[in-house]
Amino acid sequence: MKRFMMICNMELRLYTRDFFGFFFTLVFPVLMLLLFGSIFGDTPIYEGSDLNMIDISVPAYAVMVMGVTGLISLPLILAGYKERKIYKRFDATPVGKKSIMAAQVFVNLIMTLMGISILLAAGKMIYHIQIKGSILSICLSILLSTAAMFSIGFLFTAVGHDLKSTTLLCYLFYFIMLFLSGATMPDMMFPDTIKKISAFLPMTHAVDLMQGAFAGDSLSLHGKELLILGLVTIVCTAAGAAFYRKKDWT
Repeated sequence: MKRFMMICNMELRLYTRDFFGFFFTLVFPVLMLLLFGSIFGDTPIYEGSDLNMIDISVPAYAVMVMGVTGLISLPLILAGYKERKIYKRFDATPVGKKSIMAAQVFVNLIMTLMGISILLAAGKMIYHIQIKGSILSICLSILLSTAAMFSIGFLFTAVGHDLKSTTLLCYLFYFIMLFLSGATMPDMMFPDTIKKISAFLPMTHAVDLMQGAFAGDSLSLHGKELLILGLVTIVCTAAGAAFYRKKDWT
């Protein structure tokens, strides 16, 4: 455990030196909050509702944080280590590549939780957002949504032949899901055609689950989202592991 924590400490320091990952995990979601908060303010999501637009935007921005760590930071770090043959070096030591990969997952999870915590704190202090859900349902929603994003990123790393192809996959799918899932702007503003397309995106269901959990919905009301995200996590993780076994790690 001591060795693992030392590796995590090293990976965390490397993460903070990466401007892209650090900025888009901890800073950019807050900037989005300030921008759209100044536009929508305390506008109700519909006439007579006690929830404002900002109340449903914050959990959506939390999914944006998960997307950055799960679909960009984690897979690109894994792909970069693979291409530079760093895993080969660690396999020659008692540490092994599995410990390094586990540490990267752990560090990205910590950064995800930090990004979401900063976002929620800013939302509470500046816009007094309403959080009606229980801590348990919110935590479960965060963990499942994060697991789904991480598993997709893991699959992209396993499928990509090198860092360039993995980068293309990650950026392409991240930005498609980011703008069509409701993670940047409420999906109620989308035309019907876009809504039909967004229904096929895992991030859309993560946004719906997070918004429901924050609004106080019982998780039983979001069985569809739970099922889809659970299946995405299992299928992508299993497929990624299968592809990884065929990779040349040397």
